[in-house]
Amino acid sequence: MNDTRRDVLAALEAGPVEGPALADRLGVSRAAVWKHIEALRDAGFEIESTDDGYEVASVPEYGAAAIEFGLDAPYRIEYHDRLPSTNDCARVLAADGEEDVVVVAEEQTGGRGRLDREWRSPAGGVWASLLVRPRRPPAEVPIYTLAAAVAVARAAREAGVDARIKWPNDVLVAAEDDGRDDTGRPERKLSGILTEMEGEADRVSWLVVGIGVNANVDADALPPGATSLRAEVGDVDRRVFLQRVLERFAELTGEGADPSDILDAWRGYAATLGRRVRVETPTETIEGEAVDVRLPGSLVVRTDDGERVVSAGDCEHLRPSDSE
Repeated sequence: MNDTRRDVLAALEAGPVEGPALADRLGVSRAAVWKHIEALRDAGFEIESTDDGYEVASVPEYGAAAIEFGLDAPYRIEYHDRLPSTNDCARVLAADGEEDVVVVAEEQTGGRGRLDREWRSPAGGVWASLLVRPRRPPAEVPIYTLAAAVAVARAAREAGVDARIKWPNDVLVAAEDDGRDDTGRPERKLSGILTEMEGEADRVSWLVVGIGVNANVDADALPPGATSLRAEVGDVDRRVFLQRVLERFAELTGEGADPSDILDAWRGYAATLGRRVRVETPTETIEGEAVDVRLPGSLVVRTDDGERVVSAGDCEHLRPSDSE
């Protein structure tokens, strides 16, 4: 979507706007305004010509213009019907000097999770990668993963799912302390986050936060142990869902934001804290009770030998029988 068309949509967000006033505001001809209105109609927007001017009556289900319309976050949306990986596409944009862009795909053919695990990304999910250039040192990057998990958990809860976060980056459908919910089902994975960056010792050049949410996807299209919004509460408005994720992420990580607020929000949604866990790090296995998170997103585990602070690792929630 070109910049003028984006400006036309932004002007229409506040309500009806007369064509001449819109042309003056954007510094284009009335014919150009009409051309962009027609292009938006072709893209699926229902735009009515009323006595008060042009007015948006309905918005397409998904796509770049649809997601940007009404989005209260400083991001441009780049939409693709199909991509191997939104993270890979965002990395290319980063090399081209772009920033504050969200790459969205209807379907991914080569999605991946942490440790290069396969991530199934069929049509109907929310597959998005945020490209930002934070003014922070690389050591603070893990806090962005936690912020994304908080944003997804909050949006899922607004959709009616009791979502919680497993350290550091998985959003689960909540379960009881023994790892099962009140129906006897084990924890189910709803969303995963993959953060990648490039930088130097004292600064981040770019940061890509990949977010995958099993939204309007059948459970039998997902691997064992996974679930979807459709399976839990029925289909959701993916446009609104992604907008809420992006808005919350921007709120938590924008200029002047306090990283400690991310930790507080993460604690409020945590499934890991208070649980027995086993964390596989690159060099050892740590087992104990997860008791807290610390900046920039490290997990504090109370073991028989005292507290351990884990900055990175693969965390497993243990049921009581697993740790006896």
